[in-house]
Amino acid sequence: MRRLRISIIGAGYVGLVTGLCFSELGHEVLCIDNDPKKVDSLREGRSPIFEPGIEDLLSEQIGKGRFRVEEDSREILRTEITFLCVGTPSMKNGDMDLRFLESAAVDVGNVLREKESYHVVVVKSTVVPTTTERIIVPILEKSSGKRAGRDLGVAMNPEFLKEGSALRDFMNPDRVVIGALDEKSGNCVHSLYRDFKCPILEVSLSTAEMIKVASNAFLATKISFINEIGNICKSMGIDVRKVAEGMGYDKRIGSQFLRAGCGFGGSCFPKDVSGLTAEAERRGVDPVLLRSVLKVNEVQPLKIIELLENRIRIEGKRIGVLGLSFKPDTDDIREARSRIIVGELLRKGAIVRAHDPKAIDNFKKEFPNVEYLRSAKECVEGCDAIVIVTEWPEYADPSIYEERLVIDGRGVVKTNNYEGICW
Repeated sequence: MRRLRISIIGAGYVGLVTGLCFSELGHEVLCIDNDPKKVDSLREGRSPIFEPGIEDLLSEQIGKGRFRVEEDSREILRTEITFLCVGTPSMKNGDMDLRFLESAAVDVGNVLREKESYHVVVVKSTVVPTTTERIIVPILEKSSGKRAGRDLGVAMNPEFLKEGSALRDFMNPDRVVIGALDEKSGNCVHSLYRDFKCPILEVSLSTAEMIKVASNAFLATKISFINEIGNICKSMGIDVRKVAEGMGYDKRIGSQFLRAGCGFGGSCFPKDVSGLTAEAERRGVDPVLLRSVLKVNEVQPLKIIELLENRIRIEGKRIGVLGLSFKPDTDDIREARSRIIVGELLRKGAIVRAHDPKAIDNFKKEFPNVEYLRSAKECVEGCDAIVIVTEWPEYADPSIYEERLVIDGRGVVKTNNYEGICW
C-alpha cells in the first residue's frame, strides 16, 4: 500500500479518530483545527475527547512522527488528500447546520488555488444526500478556481464509528463506503482501504450520503420500536427484555439495538433522522415513520419522571441521577436523555444529585445547579430516590442502593425497591 500524505480538517471526534487510525496504518497525517487550546492539548498528547485507547494512540503516533497538529490550513499544500471532518449539528428546524462544512470547503479551496497538482477532497462529515454535489462541489470550484473531476478530486467517505469503540470500528469496519465524483478520486480513497478485510462499496456521492443516514435512521427505528413495544409490555405486566431476547434469535431481526430503555441520544441518531426527515419534507415526501421514530424518542425519557411521580412526590425530594453521558465509555452528552430527565426534575422542584464516570465536566456547563458526586455510592447516599439513565457497569452493584427507590431506565440492576422503565 502506497503511503499517502493526508490532511484532516477538524480535530473533533471523527477527525481525530480518522487521523490517528490512518497514521497507525502508516500514512503521514496532518490534523488541522482552528482552536488553539485544542491544538496545544493534542500536541502534548492529551485528547479533548474521552475514547478508550485514544490517548495512548495519540502519544504513540506523535512519537513516531506520523501525526501532527497545526492551525494553519495552508499546510494542506504539503498533502495529497484532505478529509473534511467538521461538525454538522442539527438546527431547530431539523436541518443539518452546514456552516462549518461550507467554511472548511472555502478554506480548502482557497489554499488549493495555489496548488498545481491534482488534490482529492473527501467529505467525511455526515450530510443529507445531494449535499456534496449540490453545495460542496460548487464551493470548492469557486474558491479554488479549479474544475472538480478534472483538476480537483471530490469524494464522500462516510464514517460508521460508535463512540466507546471508535478505534476498533475504524480498523475493523463492517464495510467501507466510497462515493466519488470521478474515477481518479475513487481510486485514491480506495487505496487507503485496500488492505481492509471487508466489503468496499464504490457508489455515487449521493448514494454514499444516503447509506450513512439511512443506516442510522434504521438503527434509531429499531430502538424506538422496541421502546414502544416495551411501553405496551409494561402495561401488560410483560418483561420486554424477554420479548426482545426471543425476537433476537430470528436472524431476520437480530438482537442488536433491541434493548428497551429511555431512548437514544448522541451526535448521530437524532441529528441524522431529523436531517433526513427535513430533507424529505422539503422534497414533498411525507416521512411518517421517521417522524414517529423521533416522537417516541422525545417522550420516552419522560416515562422515568412518570414512574417516579407514581411512587413519590418529586418536589423537595433529593433525586440521584446515575449516568449523564448518552452511552457508556464516552463523555459525550449531546442529545443525552439525562438532559431531558434532569431538566424535568429541576422544573418539578427536585434537588438533583448526579454522578457519571466521565461526563460530569461537560454536564456541569449546562446544569451548574446540580450537585455532582465523585462516586455512585456517594451520589446515592442521602437521596430519596435514584434514577439510572446510563448503563455504566459500576451501577450494577445492588448493594449501593440499600432500600432506596430505584427507577431503572436501562435495565442495569435489580433491587428490593425497584421499577424498570419497560418491565
